[in-house]
Amino acid sequence: MRVLLCVLCLFFALPVHAAGRAECRSVPSKILARRVAYCVLLPPSYDSEKARRYPVLYFLHGLGQNEQALLDSGGWNLIQDLWDQKQIGEFVIAAPDGGRSFFINSRDGRQRYEDFLVKEFMPFIETHYRARDGRRNRGITGMSMGGYGALHLAFRHPELFGSVSAHSAALIVNLPRGSLGDSGEAAVSRALGGAFGTPFDRAFWDRNSPFTLARNGPRPTGLHVYFDCGTEDDFGFNRGAQAFHDLLVSRGIPHEFHLYPGRHDLSYFAEHLPASLEFQSRSFFH
Repeated sequence: MRVLLCVLCLFFALPVHAAGRAECRSVPSKILARRVAYCVLLPPSYDSEKARRYPVLYFLHGLGQNEQALLDSGGWNLIQDLWDQKQIGEFVIAAPDGGRSFFINSRDGRQRYEDFLVKEFMPFIETHYRARDGRRNRGITGMSMGGYGALHLAFRHPELFGSVSAHSAALIVNLPRGSLGDSGEAAVSRALGGAFGTPFDRAFWDRNSPFTLARNGPRPTGLHVYFDCGTEDDFGFNRGAQAFHDLLVSRGIPHEFHLYPGRHDLSYFAEHLPASLEFQSRSFFH
């Protein structure tokens, strides 16, 4: 009995892990004519400090994933640890289901996902989850397809975002030139989720590319930019990341860029997720 009491005393003496909570729901969309699933990760003080407002970080998942990517991959546990250890400040993380959209308006006009995100999803989140006002309190991040989407959205709408980060973003320097034939174009369309047309529309790809937006658009003022990629990326996105870095340097756009050892997989993402979250936290709170 005495041993049991000692064990119970030790158990209750352990520090409380105040690590926030996650909830997954859906939002109606007139633009997409359906409901869209999302998960929101709420910081430790969210339920106890009812008058407090928070910055919002939008997280965009990779191809083949959904709104629960952070929950399924162990990313939520990493975020909880970072909050618990005070390595990042407290902010809301909102993750919508993007399907295979690349988070853009599709070539055929049937899936206006970018319009949904900017005109419906972001206003919904920021009115339902006590968000702080203003661009500096809004960031966007993603991995792989979601990394492409985050860079695309931040450089197309720099007035909306104060920060952007990406891991292993689907950055392709040069698609094969010349005719690929019907089967080749169909294969490219399948690999890229179909958002860029079936058959694949190279001109539409070019117009939406973060390279094009960063090269031809106005230099974004006050946009904090971070991206990294594995040196052994399975799809060669490391070459795209290096080229994007070179482009930003040539245009004098401040940013943080890293190539680390690793492939295009969840272990690479898990290892480097804390770095981008700390980057976003600094953007929000400093």
